[in-house]
Amino acid sequence: LFHQRIKPVKLRWTQAWRRMNKKGKVDEHSKKRTRKAQKFQKAIVGMSLDDIKQKKAQKPELRQQAKEAAAKEAKARQGQKAKAAPKGKAAPKPQGKAQKLPKGGAQGGGAGKKDFKSKK
Repeated sequence: LFHQRIKPVKLRWTQAWRRMNKKGKVDEHSKKRTRKAQKFQKAIVGMSLDDIKQKKAQKPELRQQAKEAAAKEAKARQGQKAKAAPKGKAAPKPQGKAQKLPKGGAQGGGAGKKDFKSKK
């Protein structure tokens, strides 16, 4: 075979071909088994593991109601903040915004080039 320049892998009856094409070795298991990842729960910063398990055990309707109640409470808090803000300092904010120029309009036709040195 060597002198004929025939590779043994190309001939079906050779051991090399059988090795390449995974023939033989029937007794060994065909596929390597992998372990399945185990599910694991642990406590997070805001809650202990018992609290998490209790919440999971709750019915979805109860959880939905609690969520809506929390949303209403947060909205009410936002409303109170909004009412309290106009009495305080609301005037200085618009002045700062009026001085800023729109993006790209300051240089005028500079094809969007940025000039980092003249910013300060």
